[in-house]
Parts: sequence; C-alpha cells; structure tokens
Amino acid sequence: MPVGHTCWRRGINELCLQLCRFTLLPSSSAITCWQGTWVTCARAMGHGTPDNMNWTGLLQNLLLMVHLKQIVCGSIQLSIPEELEPGILVGSLGEHFPPLYQLLTQEYLRMDSNMGNIYTTGHKLDREALCPKETIPGDCSVVHNALVGPTEDLIQFLVIIEDINDNAPLFEMSEIHLRVSEDVTVGTSFFVDDQARDEDVGINGELQYHLEGSDGVFTLKVENRLVIELVVEKALDREIQELYHMQLVATDCGTPPLSSSAALMVTVTDVDDNCPSFSSDSTLTVTIPGDSLENTLVTQVTATDPDLASNAAIVYSFSPKVSERVKEIFSLDSHTGHIRLTQNLHSDKPEEVGLIVLASGPHCPPSGTQVTVFILPKANQELSIKIGLIAEHHNQTMVLPENQPPTVLAVLELQGDSGFKGSSLAIEGDVPFSLSPQNGKYLLSTSKPLDYEMKDEYSISVVAHVRSADGPLILPSRQTIRLLVVDVNDNAPHFSQSQYQLEVEENNIPGMSLLQVSATDADGGRNGKVTYRLDDSTSVIFNIHSTAGQLSVRAPLDREQQSVHKLTVFAQDGGSPPLESQATICIHVLDQNDNAPGFLSTHFIFFIRENSSPFTQVGEVEVKDPDEGENGSVSLHVVNSSGLFSIDKSQKIHTTTKLDREVEDHHEFYLVARDNGHPVALASTARVTVFVEDINDNPPKVILPNSNSSCLTVSPSTLAGTVLTKIYAIDEDSGLNSEITFAVVAPESAQNRSPFQIHPRLGTITLSQQLVPKDVGMHHLFIVVRDSGKPTPLYTTVWVNLLVNESISDCYLDKVPTWKGASDLLLSPSKAPICDVETTRSARVILFIGLTMILTSVSLLLVTACLYLKHRSLQKNKRGCASENEIPLRLRDKYYSDE
Repeated sequence: MPVGHTCWRRGINELCLQLCRFTLLPSSSAITCWQGTWVTCARAMGHGTPDNMNWTGLLQNLLLMVHLKQIVCGSIQLSIPEELEPGILVGSLGEHFPPLYQLLTQEYLRMDSNMGNIYTTGHKLDREALCPKETIPGDCSVVHNALVGPTEDLIQFLVIIEDINDNAPLFEMSEIHLRVSEDVTVGTSFFVDDQARDEDVGINGELQYHLEGSDGVFTLKVENRLVIELVVEKALDREIQELYHMQLVATDCGTPPLSSSAALMVTVTDVDDNCPSFSSDSTLTVTIPGDSLENTLVTQVTATDPDLASNAAIVYSFSPKVSERVKEIFSLDSHTGHIRLTQNLHSDKPEEVGLIVLASGPHCPPSGTQVTVFILPKANQELSIKIGLIAEHHNQTMVLPENQPPTVLAVLELQGDSGFKGSSLAIEGDVPFSLSPQNGKYLLSTSKPLDYEMKDEYSISVVAHVRSADGPLILPSRQTIRLLVVDVNDNAPHFSQSQYQLEVEENNIPGMSLLQVSATDADGGRNGKVTYRLDDSTSVIFNIHSTAGQLSVRAPLDREQQSVHKLTVFAQDGGSPPLESQATICIHVLDQNDNAPGFLSTHFIFFIRENSSPFTQVGEVEVKDPDEGENGSVSLHVVNSSGLFSIDKSQKIHTTTKLDREVEDHHEFYLVARDNGHPVALASTARVTVFVEDINDNPPKVILPNSNSSCLTVSPSTLAGTVLTKIYAIDEDSGLNSEITFAVVAPESAQNRSPFQIHPRLGTITLSQQLVPKDVGMHHLFIVVRDSGKPTPLYTTVWVNLLVNESISDCYLDKVPTWKGASDLLLSPSKAPICDVETTRSARVILFIGLTMILTSVSLLLVTACLYLKHRSLQKNKRGCASENEIPLRLRDKYYSDE
C-alpha cells in the first residue's frame, strides 16, 4: 500500500474514532471502530486510493455515521459487579480481535497481552465513587482504551459497573422531631420531612419504612416509597404522656437487606382542657403567735392545673362568704396563694379563724379549700417536744440497717406550760413507724422491717395535739426526726433477659464485639456494683468486659467446626458475701462460602468391560462441601472426556456409548465440582482414569501366509528337524484372549504319517523326519489358529501348502484346497480327509509318516528341544532376508515375539 494511502487510512481511522468517541458513543454501550470504520472508509474511498476518492460519498457516509452510530461502531461492553476481588476474569477481547493486546488504562483492570483476557486489579471498582449521581443501574460506565492486533489499532470499550448492595440507608438527621396537638383527631396524618438516602441503585436502593416503639399510638403510611406520613391511631393526652420516643427504620430491598434508623420523637402540645383543683388533703391548719406582726406569712395554698403555660394560669381569691374578721386581718396574693397578716396582732386569748380560698381559671368553675388559723395567746407559747435517741445516730440522724425487725428508735417527751391539758403526740403521714405511750413518755419504733431498695431515707414528723385550760384545741409546732436506712446485700444482680440470641457470620475480624449484656442490682454502694464473667468452661476465644458487659470474640469463628456456641455469663455484685445470677448466650455462626467442594481422592480409577451397553455405570465418586445451603450445594461436570462419559446427580459415572479396548484401552478425563456459593462459587477438580477390560471379541488374524493358495517348495534332502516356515498370527485382544495356539486339523492316522509338524505355541512348521521318495508331492496342512479366550475361544484357519520336489522352481496351486471335515474345529480334530486334492502317492505318504512317528516317539522330547534351539539360530541368520514364507521385520516386531 502506498505511504500516502496509509496516512489517509490512519487519518480516516482517527476521524471515525473521534466521531465514535464524542458524537456516536451511546451512554449504555461500549463502542469500537475497528471494523465499522474501515467499512465506511472503504465505501467512501471507492477503490481505496487517494487519487480516485469519492469526496461526496465520504461526506455522505460520515453524516450517515452520525445518525447510524450503532452500525458504524460495533458494540463491545463488559458488565462487572462492583467491589470484585483482584484477579477475577471479567471478559476478553480475544473473541473480537487478533493478538497482541495492550490496555492503556490499567487502574481498575489489567489485560493478558497474548490472550486478551481482562482481570480485576487491587484497585476495586466502587460504583458509588465513580458514578455518585447516577440513579439508573446501567448508566454507570467507564471507558477503557486498548491497542489490539499486529497493527496496534486503537479501540474503546465500556465497562458497565453493576451495583451490589454495599450501602445501608442513611438518614441525614439522627433525630426527627414532630409536634402534635393533644386534641388532634384520630386518623390525622403528619408529613415526615426527613427521608433516608441509599447510595445504591435499582432494587438495592429501593427503601421500605416501618415504625418501632409506637405501641399502637402511631402508624406509618408510605406512598410511592417517597412520601412518609405519621398517622395518629389513638387519642392523645399530654397530661398522661407528653413525649413519644420511636424509631423510624429504613430497610433497602437488596440481598441481604441493609437498614438504619433515626429517632422519631413526637411532642404532644398542650390545649386548655383542665381546670385548677385542690388536692383532697389540701385542708390546712396553721398556728400563729398572738403577737405576730403585719405582713407575716401565715401559710400558702396551692392548687394545680395539668395544663401548661397560660393554659395553667390560676387566680386565688377569698370566698365571698368569709367573715369580716378574715377580711380585716388577712390578705391573699391572687397569683402565689400566699396568705399574710394585714396588721399587727395583740391577742391575749386563743382564737380560731376559718378561711375559704377559691382557685379559678379561664372558663372554669372555682375550686375551694379550707384554711384554719389558730391564734395562740402570748402567754401560752412554751410547748416543746424533747427527743432522746436510742438507735445508732450521727449528728442527730438515726442510722438503721434494712430488714431489721420492729426496733425502738427514740424516747419522746412533751414539755410546756401548765395551761395545756390533755396533750398527746402523733406521727404525721403514712410511714412505717409508731408511737406508744409509756409512763408519760412515748417510744418511737419501726412498725415493720425497712427496705433500702424501696426507700433509703425517712423524715418522721411528730405533732403534739394539746388543749388549753380554757378548752379550745390548739396545735404546737411539729418536730422532725431524720432516719437513714443502711443497705444490706439482699439482692442478687438481675439480667434484663435470661437468654440472648445472636447471629454472627463466620470468618469474622478478630476482636469483633458481639453484644452487650446488662444486669442491675437494687442494692446500693458496693452491694450494687455488678461485674461480669464467663463460665470457666467457656472457650478462650470469647471474652467479656468485667464492668461493661461487652462480649467479644478474639479469633475468627468457623461454622464448619462449630455452628452454635452456648455461653453462660455470670453477674456478681460486690457485697460480702457476694450474690450472683446467670444468663445464657446462644451464638449461631452463619455460613460463608469459604470451602471449595472436596473429592475424597484426587485420582479415581475404575474398570469397565469393553462393549458394555451405553449408560453402563462405571463407578461412583464422592464429593463433599462442608458449607451449608447453597454454599454447600455441589454440581458435578465432566470435562475433556470427548463425550464418552457423563455423571448424574447421585455422583455416578456412566458411559454414553460402547467402548472398544482395541481402539483405546483407557480413558482419562476430569471431574469439576462447583458449589452454588455467593458471591463467588468455588470449584475443585479430580482426575478419573477408566481402564477398558478386554473381552474375547477378536479372532486371531493370520498375517503370513497371506493367501491360502501360496506354496513352498521343500527339497527332499532337507534335514529332519529343519524349520520350514512359520505362521505369523496376531490377536488384538489381551491376556488369555490373545494367547494363540496352532494345530493341524486332520485324522490322527494322517497326522502320524505326515513328515511335517507344527509347534502349538510358536506356529513353526518343522520337518519331523527325513523325507523319503514317497513323500515327494504336494502336502496340504489345514491349520486352526485358536486364542485362549473365555468362555469360548475364537479361531481362524489357514492352508499351508508344501511341495516336496527336487526342482527349486516356483510352486503354485491351481485352486485353493477345501476343508470337508467337521464344522466345529474347536472341539476335536476332524476325521474327514484333509482335503479334496489327492495325489497318487497319498496312501504311501500316510503309511510312511505313521511308521516314522512310531520310530521317533521315544526321542521326541529331545528332538523338540534341539529343533527349538536350532530354530532360534536360523531365525537370527535369516533376519536380513525375506521370502514369501517370512513376515517382514516391522510386522514381526509388532505382532510376534519368540520370548
């Protein structure tokens, strides 16, 4: 090709390549112009020379390329799951282009320069990093450039990165806050303006939502997987529960699904649906001195409204029915409920004043309470309570261990002015204490054993009920006694649950945290301090933090060794003696595809008789995969067997056709066992050798003489014991089926008269006695060549024709002798005549042979040995010669051995 034409071709190629790259390249396929370019350019250039280029045709074709980009540039694309391990075969350019190959961008992929195979590298393909904004699964692709072919043509191909579920949904906010009025109607829904986001695409990025911890008060409604609404299912009451703490869980549709959650907190806002009220025990009795000063705080009344803020505003006022005396000396703060004196008191006698206080709210009827004020005369104010502590005490505070039986704590005595008569002491409130009079005094005791876990401190309020000499009832100041309950270690730690169940994938990272157990102790101080430990028989690979209760595993777990681990964890307090409890942890180890199928042997050897019918069982292999489920499900395949063998689901090998040992005596192939594991299936191989056992299906085959009409001339002067010729025969079977014997078939009398003898093993025909004149003539030996096969030997026959004659001229027969004896030549020699070709000397020859056999029978063994040795010597001398009665050297080496 001229230089100018080459440059023109490269220019057109580059132009087409740029068009494919920037104009024609679709987003969903990879384009190469290696073939389409030259088709277009060839059409444009006419005959392919710059001199006769069709510029109009070229322009038309280039414009056509813009509209028919799929025709111009052939598509080559690879689809690869993201995050593949290094060294995985993902595709090949060898099917499309001739070698050699060179990948120009090798950050994520590498290429075999000879085969064109493309493999992943250590830099994993991360779809979310390479295509962060893509939402369509097939739209994430990376263009790769390569040089292919001996001319190093530049091509491009696309690698489409398939998404896997490797990203869990993610909420932007860890907490979502909603405010709902307490008077909202059941069935009302509220928009949740915070949705999860999943970096994956397709089904891996589709999200489903559900609500946890709502107790049926709220449900979730999701429309088109985009609009999330919270639906009120039960009537709300802020005064019963103001805050609902739930979990909004987002789960993707990948396999396996991944999920995350955000705290959804609903605050119930207040409405004015409650009125102020006084408690049932709000009635007050107050005693003040008779000389109290103006603005002295007498007492405070308190009403409650469960509402909040302005909805809970309370206004206090005196009832219109109070006496003028009340209005004269007392004032009431309408906001705080404080009752104060409006003037200085000067009272020399006891006085009892009753007040009625009202509490009002917006749109509410008033609620009232009674306040009784005792004004003591100035002369009677010396009443007091004397306390003598008996129990252990520190700084006037009594200390008593819990669980003690009723115990005396103190002695109380009422002291005061003689003007008080009929005085008594009493304990205020419902407390586990009692007062018992004793000789004008009172013993303070516990009424039942105290429990530190229920209450660890008491303030015992003792009140004196007295009556003055003039009769009115008055109340002195109360006295308070403080008691601390000392803890005793009477509670064992309590686990939040008695059994823990968890699942852990095998091959975990060493040191991985599994779960955290928690136990509480109602005791205080050291008695309530909990520590954790595992049972002494627990495997050393498990460890628990003594104070945090965090269980971890030090080594990777192997499901194939142990699929379930049962641990016993103890929680012990710090008391003396310590108390403890226990819980059970059951760890289920999940399977990973970390075991390839394993054959019991890497090499299986089987035997089968040849000519067995198709689908005959050859043998059975055994392969196991210790993984479970699909990871342990194994399929077997036969490779490199030329279709002669197959294997079924029960792991049994069968033939697909008849086997012929004579064609091939053994077969070798491989079995591939592959599991169905995820994400990558594992496989292993085993070699199988099948030996084909021989059956007797081939009769012996006579190589020499190669014709029943061949003839050998024997000189009458030939010495007795001379090997005249040899029958060469082969049997394609093996073993006994190929062992050949030779026998002359004729009546015994004829055999005894014959001067010729055949060796039953070697097939050599020897002159057994010296020839005499009557032996001159033609001798036809009908020889049966048998194998030793079982159960029935096979045979073939051959005629050996010997002419005893002085002349050394060539011997020939006019016709082939025929056998007229028995048809079954395997059972016994036939009694029929040897052949139908008779000579006038036949009778004399038979008589002569019989006499000769009688004379030489004594020395037959020695003669046979001598003849054998002589035969071996003659064979060595004749190796350089060939005659019509000898097998060629090559055939003899292949089919026969004297050894």
